[in-house]
Amino acid sequence: MWFAACSQHVMAQSSVGAQAAEGQPYRVQPWLVPSPAPDRSAHAVLFRPEGPGPFRLAVIAHASTQNALRRAQMPQPQYRALAAWLVSRGFAVLVPQRPGHGATGGNYLEDQGGCDQADYAGAGRATARAIAVALNYLRRQSFIRRDGTVVIGHSAGGWGALALAAGDPPDVSAIVAFAPGRGGHADDLPDQVCAPHRLRSAAAEFGRGAKVPVTWLVAANDSYFPPDLSRQLADAFRGGGDRVDFRVLAATGREGHWLAESEAGVQIAAPALDRALEAARSTVAKPR
Repeated sequence: MWFAACSQHVMAQSSVGAQAAEGQPYRVQPWLVPSPAPDRSAHAVLFRPEGPGPFRLAVIAHASTQNALRRAQMPQPQYRALAAWLVSRGFAVLVPQRPGHGATGGNYLEDQGGCDQADYAGAGRATARAIAVALNYLRRQSFIRRDGTVVIGHSAGGWGALALAAGDPPDVSAIVAFAPGRGGHADDLPDQVCAPHRLRSAAAEFGRGAKVPVTWLVAANDSYFPPDLSRQLADAFRGGGDRVDFRVLAATGREGHWLAESEAGVQIAAPALDRALEAARSTVAKPR
């Protein structure tokens, strides 16, 4: 019942936002979309190609932090370079801001708990629920195709995308995870990760149910989830079935963890992204 009420509220507000932003480049539109919190809509930005559609949908899930002050001050994630790249390939791109962050506010539903006993599996599943609620709402819009959805996650958002894969979500054709993980930069120290054995265990849990092809990308100079650890996590995930294309990309900027947020990083990732989208097109042609 709460979902229906929330959807009606969101529909009215998002329509106003869409009309106000229609003339902006790439038809950038502010939206409100449902979230897992019954009392809270998620602020989002939508990038649309020209024309009426219907368009395939790409949902970008943003990074997070355990630091409450940093979460409260988080600006609306946009991933403009990545969104522009996807729009140029015919995708409508939704970037929702999950509960507990920035303007969306509310309770932080993805709390992993303390370092030693971090609940990485539970945190990932909470992120996955937020991704699923937002994408299911957008797929009911007339300008969005119901099939061929691509989910792209970054850091904690990528971790949530892996958890989403565990549920074999219908009509999701591909998942791209940029440096997925939780607990990086423990105590704000580079190359320090809280309880990495618990990350490996959770990755193996997610992989057991995963049937969606996953492209796993990490920059050579990522100090949150360095390539060696990322490879271990990908191998653990792969234990449930070899559907992971793991790639270490060239170093970019001063900190490779933010590769997904920069134009230079998107250019580096473009060949791997193209391969993922090509695989997704094949999946659309052969429904699961």
